[in-house]
Amino acid sequence: MTSPSNYDTIIIGGGPAGCATAVILAGHGHRVLVLEREKFPRYHVGESLLPFTYEPLNRLGVIDQMRDSAFIKKYSVQFVTPSGKASTPFYFWDRYDRDTVAQTWQVTRAEFDLMMMERAREEGAEIREEITVKELLRDGDRVIGVRAVDKEGTIHEFHGSITVDCSGKEAFAAVRNQWRVKDPFLNKVAVWTYYEGSKRAEGTDEGQTTVAFIPEKGWFWHIPLQDDRVSVGVVNEGKYLSRDGVRKPEEIFHREVENNLWIKDCLSEGKQVGPYYITSEYSFHSKYCGCEGLVLAGDAFSFLDPVFSSGLMLALKSGVMVADEIHSAIEEKDFNPDRFAGYAAALREGIENMRKLIYAFYQPDFSFKKVIDKNMSLAGDITDCLSGDVNKDFSHLWKAIEEFAPVPDSLPYGVPLASGQS
Repeated sequence: MTSPSNYDTIIIGGGPAGCATAVILAGHGHRVLVLEREKFPRYHVGESLLPFTYEPLNRLGVIDQMRDSAFIKKYSVQFVTPSGKASTPFYFWDRYDRDTVAQTWQVTRAEFDLMMMERAREEGAEIREEITVKELLRDGDRVIGVRAVDKEGTIHEFHGSITVDCSGKEAFAAVRNQWRVKDPFLNKVAVWTYYEGSKRAEGTDEGQTTVAFIPEKGWFWHIPLQDDRVSVGVVNEGKYLSRDGVRKPEEIFHREVENNLWIKDCLSEGKQVGPYYITSEYSFHSKYCGCEGLVLAGDAFSFLDPVFSSGLMLALKSGVMVADEIHSAIEEKDFNPDRFAGYAAALREGIENMRKLIYAFYQPDFSFKKVIDKNMSLAGDITDCLSGDVNKDFSHLWKAIEEFAPVPDSLPYGVPLASGQS
């Protein structure tokens, strides 16, 4: 085992949340270590950016790089009925500034995440790939660092003033501390793959996200990517997707393609490429945002549902937010867990607002059109929340939605764990 190394901040995971945290902290001159178990670039799903991802991307200094990239520009979202009838696209510029928030991107995550990692390196963060964190190191109740093993099998200990868990849906700390809890309602299965050369819109609409419905409130995502590739996936309850004993992802996928004529038509040309992927029971929350010496960010804190593409936005936003608080903690030499209560409350507020819309979306007879037809003044609030402007007072919107669907209470999670609690 190597001798312990000391850092201001240790970050578990080199994905968007981890690298966003690293960019900000290293930019302040702090000694930052990022530990990533894989070698980048690596595959990852979750390719669609919400409009309000612009703000953290701007803080991270990558907007010009994004504009110069090959990533497909995204200006709108459309919805399609099972019969193939498509809505008029919802253009972001109808509400937001065309030069900033109104244009976002569909990204290939291998390239986007590598770009973020290289940005963190540019700012001075030390990033070690192909090294797996195995254990949190503690002094009493306080986390003082991590123990990890590299690809050669060498064990390393790293000590830091604070450790940030950005391990994604693996949720390293939440699982090991038994903080991870399933969402009481969201429990979906997703099956997805990729196509090349299939039908897609042209011009301004080429990069629009399409949500295409199937029976029992299921839906397909259709996300155009560069190089004439499209990400296509289906989401529904597991009992629906596995009906009649069907278990193989490719069989599930192609059976459900027959349940939306728009998707069927798009995929009637081109070819399927690569494997079929499947994941289930992905919605969860951490009871706590962290404890003394430890704080959670991104999917390690909470993951909702892919329907409104909130995951990548929340990962980047939380990374920037937690980095700002850690910078203050380092400057003030105060790492009391309570100082992260404001960060966690703001993050939970955004998660809960998005969660309420997702709950409504999955109710059998609900539609946003019904709400807007009766409450035209709330169209902007719905657009804002769906676009990622989630830290607002939406109480009037929830009251209106309650006429059509139940609105869940906020979950009592996310506070810091004080010493002596469990």
